[in-house]
Amino acid sequence: MIQSLRLRLLVGAVLAIAFILLLVASGLSRIFSNYVADRYQADMSAIIDQLAAGVEFDGPQARMTAEPGDPRFELPGSGLYWQVIGENGLVFRSRSLWDVELSTDALQAGPYGFRQAQGPDGAPLLVQMRDLVVEAPDGNHPLTLLAAFDRNVMDNAISEYHGAMTIMLVLTAAVLLAAAFLQVGVGLAPLSRLQNELALVRSGRTDQLPDAGPTELRPLVGELNGLLKERETAVERARARASDLAHGLKTPLTVLLQLADNLPKREQTLIRQQVDLIRQRADRQLQSARLGVEQMAQTGLASLTGKLISVLAPVTAARGVKWKVEIDEAMTADMDPADLAEALGNVLDNATRYAEKTISISAEREGAFLRLDVEDDGPGVNEEDLVAISQRGVHLAEDEGTGLGLAISSDVLTAYGGRITFARSDIGGLKASLYLPGQA
Repeated sequence: MIQSLRLRLLVGAVLAIAFILLLVASGLSRIFSNYVADRYQADMSAIIDQLAAGVEFDGPQARMTAEPGDPRFELPGSGLYWQVIGENGLVFRSRSLWDVELSTDALQAGPYGFRQAQGPDGAPLLVQMRDLVVEAPDGNHPLTLLAAFDRNVMDNAISEYHGAMTIMLVLTAAVLLAAAFLQVGVGLAPLSRLQNELALVRSGRTDQLPDAGPTELRPLVGELNGLLKERETAVERARARASDLAHGLKTPLTVLLQLADNLPKREQTLIRQQVDLIRQRADRQLQSARLGVEQMAQTGLASLTGKLISVLAPVTAARGVKWKVEIDEAMTADMDPADLAEALGNVLDNATRYAEKTISISAEREGAFLRLDVEDDGPGVNEEDLVAISQRGVHLAEDEGTGLGLAISSDVLTAYGGRITFARSDIGGLKASLYLPGQA
C-alpha cells in the first residue's frame, strides 16, 4: 500500500491518463482505418461502375468501348488494376496487370470486406468483385468485374497515420502528466502550510491555527484548534494540581524535619535522607505530569547555560574549577525553559561535584538534534557503569545522593524525544551528551 498521498495521486493520474490515451489511440486507429478502407471501397466501386458502363455486346460477343481513364492502369505493376471476365472465359484487363490474370477461384477473404489476390510483382492485392448480368437484344450476358489495388499502399498510409498519432499522444501524455504534477502540487500545498502552522504551534510561537485556507480543510483546522484549547485547559488544570500538591507536601515534610531534630544523630540523618528522597520523587512526579501536557517553547541554549553556570560558579570558584563554554548564541532548543534547566542543571551539578580543574560545555548540530556535551576532568566512571548511571536510584559515589539527578535528566529528555548518553571524556572524567530537539 502506497503511504504517500502525493504518490497515490500521481500514480492514479498516470494510470488514468494511460488508460484514456490507450482508449483514444484504439478508437482513432479504428476510425482512421475504417475511413481509409471506405475510401478505397468507394474508389473501387467507381472503377467497377466505369467498367460496367464501358462493356457492350455485339451479338454474343462482348467488347470494351471505354476504359477507366486513370493513367496508372496503363503502367505495368502500377498498383491499380481492373479486369472484366465475360462468357466463355473471355477476359479484358488493364495493362497494369501485364500478363497476370486474376482468377476468381483463387481469391481469398481479405480485410475490410475486400478479397485478396497476388499482383504482377508478387505483392498482395485487395480486390473488389461484382457479378452482374447485362441485358442485350440477344439475351442476358453474365459479367464478373474486378477492381484491385496494392494492399501495401493502404497499409503504409495507416502506418504513417499511426506514427503521427503516437507522437501526438506521447506529447499529449507529457502535457497531461505535467498538468497532473502541477495539480497535485497545488492541491496539497494547503497541507504543507498546515504542517508549517502546526510546527509554529508546537514551538510555542502561536497557540491557535489560522481559520483560513480551503473549505475542505477548515473542519480539520477547527477540530485541531478545539484540541489545542482542551490541551491548554489541561495545562492549567495540571499546573493548579501540581501547585496544590507541592503546598500540601511542604508542611508535613517541614514538620517531619523538625521532629527529626529531637532524634539521635543516626536516625536524624536517615530521616533527613528519606524526606529529601520524598521531595525529589514528588518533584519528579510533578515534573512528569507537567511534561505530559506542557506546551513546547523555544529556549536559547547559550543563555540558559549561562544562567545555570552563574548559579554554580560560586561552588566551583572555591575549588579553582574553570568553566569552558563553546555554544553558538543562535542555537535554540525546542523545550520548555524549566524542563531544559532541570535536565541540564542535574548534569552540571554532577560535573561540579566531581570536577577537579575544568568543566567543558560545547554544542553542535547532529542530525535532527542539538548535541550538548558536558565534560569534566574528575575521576570518571568505569566502562561497565556508564549505562547504569542514568538509572533511577543508582549513585556510584559514597555520599548522600539519591541517584535521581541523572535519571530525572534522562526522563525529561525522553519526554521531548531526546536522550542522554555517557562516555569517557577526553579530558579525563565523565562526558554527558544531551540530545535536544532544536535548531542550530
